[in-house]
Amino acid sequence: MWVLSMLSALADNKTIMAIFAALAGDIGLYVAGGISRAKQDAAKQAAEKLAAAQDRLEMDREATDAERAARDLPDEAARREAMRWARH
Repeated sequence: MWVLSMLSALADNKTIMAIFAALAGDIGLYVAGGISRAKQDAAKQAAEKLAAAQDRLEMDREATDAERAARDLPDEAARREAMRWARH
């Protein structure tokens, strides 16, 4: 019974209610900031994955071009070209 009277007294006190409201708002902003940071991290990781995929695609294109050029070479020249690519 005394708990209800304390809660009623606290609810009537505008200063305490303003403090509780401010705390609730701060907690809400903190949670929203965490969600925002998580979304930013996810976007950054997605951009890094896309850049890595584009790099792999470009390397595959270069390798394919080198393979096509090597087909027309004599065996010894093709071997030298393959060794050059193997060092990269």
